[in-house]
Amino acid sequence: MAYNGGPMTEAMYYVLLALMRPNHGYQLMQAITEVSNGRVKMGPGTLYGVLSRMQKDGLISLAEDDGRRKTYRITTKGEEALQKEYTRLKTVIADSSILKEGEKLD
Repeated sequence: MAYNGGPMTEAMYYVLLALMRPNHGYQLMQAITEVSNGRVKMGPGTLYGVLSRMQKDGLISLAEDDGRRKTYRITTKGEEALQKEYTRLKTVIADSSILKEGEKLD
């Protein structure tokens, strides 16, 4: 399924965030854990599936392939999609301001 500009999966969001600096697979897994403050730990199977899909959708591109490892970078389209998702998430949080701190949803 191609990315259509709608809400992103958490995996897609963190991959794009981590690719603000070009990275290869292992570095990406570490960067995702770091930018999520340890909350998201992505395994190789998930990561490479997301990378393949995002490359086909033009959100990332191959920066280098030395035969041993591939280094990916975010594209302009990917940066635009990341900014759009960031804005969407901020709006979702702002919409939640109706709740008071500590209040629970029924």
